[in-house]
Amino acid sequence: MNKFEAQIQPLSNEHLSAILELDKICFGGLWSEAAYEREIDSPNSEMQGLFCFNNADKLLGMGCFWSILEEAHITILAVNPQYHRQGIGAALLYSLIETARDRGLERATLEVRASNQAAISLYEKFGFKTAGKRRRYYQDNGEDALILWLGGIQKPDFPETLAKQLGVI
Repeated sequence: MNKFEAQIQPLSNEHLSAILELDKICFGGLWSEAAYEREIDSPNSEMQGLFCFNNADKLLGMGCFWSILEEAHITILAVNPQYHRQGIGAALLYSLIETARDRGLERATLEVRASNQAAISLYEKFGFKTAGKRRRYYQDNGEDALILWLGGIQKPDFPETLAKQLGVI
C-alpha cells in the first residue's frame, strides 16, 4: 500500500461500530460493545484510534490504557492486519506513552503473547523489558503472556532517550 496520511484521536461512542469491527478482525471479538463503552466513558481509561485522513470512518488501529496509580497498563494495541508494518502500531504506542506522561504516570506495562515476535520487537524498540510471565494467560489457546515493563517515562531525558531508541535522532 502507498503511504497515507493518518490522524490519531481519542475514541468516542460514535466510533463504536468501527471499534467492534477492528476488535473482531484483530481479536475475534475480545471485548463487548458494553465493555468498550465503559472504557470510553471511564476517566481512568484512555482509548485512541488512528484513522485514515482521507476516510475519517476508516479505523486502522487502536490503543487503550488504564491509569492505575502511577502506571499506564496498556490493555489493547491493535492494527488492522491489512496495514501491518507501516508504523501504525508504533505511532499509537508513542501516542499512548505521551498521553501517560501528560497524565503524570511514571511507567507503562502490558501483556503480550509469548509467540508475538512482531509486537515484542516493537515494544523492545520503545525500551520495554520483560518483567515476568503469566502462564496460560490466553484463554483461546492457553498460551503464556510475557509481562513487559517500561519505567522512567517522567524522567526529563525520556523523550530524547525514546527518540534515540526509535532512530528518530
